[in-house]
Amino acid sequence: MEVDKQLSPDELDKECSILLELDENDPLFDKKKKLLQDNGFKTKEQVRIKRSSDPNWLSTSLKVMLQIARIIKLDEVELYFGGEEQLDSYSPRNELEALNSILQLVESSLSDACEITKNVLQDLRNLTIDKICQFAEENSLKTTIVEGQNSDKEKQLLQWGENNGVKTRLQIAYVEGAGRGAIAREDLKVGDTALEIPTSLIISEELVQKTDMYHVLEKLEDTSSETMLLLWSMKERHNTDSQYKIYFDTLPEDFHTGLSFGISAVMSLYGTLLLDEIMQAKEHLRAQYDKLFPALCNEHPDIFPPELYTWEQFLWACELWYSNSMKIMFADGKLRTCLIPIAGFLNHSIYPHVVNYGRVDSATNTIKFRLSRPCSAGQECCLSYGNLSTSHLVTFYGFLPQGYNPYDVIPLDIGGADDDSTEGSSTSEWTTHMVRGTWFSENWNIFYYGLPSPFLDCLRRARNPMLLTKTLLPENLENEIEILEDLLAIFNDMMDSLGDADLDDRKNTSWDVKLAVDFKFLQRGIVSSILTSCHKGLDLVKHELSKMHG
Repeated sequence: MEVDKQLSPDELDKECSILLELDENDPLFDKKKKLLQDNGFKTKEQVRIKRSSDPNWLSTSLKVMLQIARIIKLDEVELYFGGEEQLDSYSPRNELEALNSILQLVESSLSDACEITKNVLQDLRNLTIDKICQFAEENSLKTTIVEGQNSDKEKQLLQWGENNGVKTRLQIAYVEGAGRGAIAREDLKVGDTALEIPTSLIISEELVQKTDMYHVLEKLEDTSSETMLLLWSMKERHNTDSQYKIYFDTLPEDFHTGLSFGISAVMSLYGTLLLDEIMQAKEHLRAQYDKLFPALCNEHPDIFPPELYTWEQFLWACELWYSNSMKIMFADGKLRTCLIPIAGFLNHSIYPHVVNYGRVDSATNTIKFRLSRPCSAGQECCLSYGNLSTSHLVTFYGFLPQGYNPYDVIPLDIGGADDDSTEGSSTSEWTTHMVRGTWFSENWNIFYYGLPSPFLDCLRRARNPMLLTKTLLPENLENEIEILEDLLAIFNDMMDSLGDADLDDRKNTSWDVKLAVDFKFLQRGIVSSILTSCHKGLDLVKHELSKMHG
């Protein structure tokens, strides 16, 4: 941003500051503290913003703040993979949260600032919003509306909501590749509320407590409020007098999540961790069902009619709550699992428009879905369901996200790392390790190869505890060759276990087999990228070693 006028001495001397602080209760506090220190920052960093004759003075200040905010907002996966790389961006989620946290700090400082300082802060606010808009333009997915679909039920639900206090700037349409989605009716800016829903429409445990069902279930051992809600919804969906009849009428007869995979789809997943995830989840749910039924139907047939509490109905309700529920913090400070009519049409995206939405506004007693990035008219408005792997999204939601998912990791069972640190490492004290597609990495040099440093450091310590430096010495490079050859053996075996892609059942048109085959294709891509990185790294190290040997 350029200075348009000659600044007076008072304006040049006037400065303000923004405090960026790492929460001491952050579970990753120690690792983030070390990373902040490695980059020359403290856990409580006061960034001073002062006008200067330098035309880039404001963008320089924002760049520093963004460096700090990115580290503060890192989650475990981002910290594991990006802790040693000086990245311009760790992930779309991290970038949005970092920029919006700065925007929030600036806006809170504006309220009690003096006039000259207020001008500086306003310029900083505008620059931050410009940065968010630039990010949005560079990270947007195309929305294609599927025409000719009957959306009468969805329109009726929206009308019901608006009659009961819902405020929305969204409409419901069928989106190619996503099913039903929420589409912006108009251009929405950063900070705009796309959807506002009163708590009176939220389905939470209080509804169950008003029923005869509650007095039976509260006496059962280890029956959570979530289980009670699940059983309530199995019955309520058939209640023609229900307050939520219009909502239940919009729900699908089948949810098409991994929990409903047939035998052919399950067989297609052979060699993947998703197969184990789905089988374990179904076994858990079946055990939970058998613990409750048919006992409840036999003892209380008036409350639990057997025809409404079959295994198929139970699985449907599980899929409903897994795929549509949200964790909401209410004004009383209690976190509740809820269904929120209309909000369920907001789909998940790696590039979300709404990031923070899980708290009731005590002033209005509503849930507000505010935009963290702009959304153009006709564009699908998405939120983030959380930092979820594609295997989790397939199992409990039934879809693969568009774009590369930074949370698609393959956990590795190589034993815990010791406490020794590799020189220069800020992320060496990890006890669990993982890999992901190496296309996310920006460092392909010797000692890195596009692979996570904590993992490589662990392998180095296991093979030779005395080699603790990343220097171009013959003994270090020979150690690197052995490590890379070991990794090639491991991941070649993993690729073999995934089977031949040519044998995938791509002619099968059933939704579950198609989803399973697409997931397996994604897994092969991740493993293939790791093998490519290891081969390139091996060539790089051998070339460097040959130069030393003349």
